[in-house]
Amino acid sequence: QVQLVESGGGLVQAGGSLRLSCAASGRTDRCYAMGWFRQAPGKEREFVAAVRWSGGSTNHANSVKGRFTISRDNTKNTVYLQMNSLRPEDTAVYYCAAKTTAWGTEYDYWGQGTQVTVSS
Repeated sequence: QVQLVESGGGLVQAGGSLRLSCAASGRTDRCYAMGWFRQAPGKEREFVAAVRWSGGSTNHANSVKGRFTISRDNTKNTVYLQMNSLRPEDTAVYYCAAKTTAWGTEYDYWGQGTQVTVSS
């Protein structure tokens, strides 16, 4: 089993920055990649970014490219999402997730989520 705990959410003004953290524990050796997703009220869950543990390759959604950066610290089993130039439309609950296989798009473990609210 893998446990994921997000932190770092909060209230911020438009144009500001936040850094989210996701600490992984348990069978972290089973994790192939980590991802960040977000869900706003009345909206479907949306992919934000992902990073592979071994190679560190990343992928970012077009909506956040140039503003958000995902990274990971293998020593600490922690993944980060640095969010700059925040906009009101970034307001959502942000979830950390882990996938255990290289194939498919499914993520197997999820954190509890952390609220990010951007004021205009």
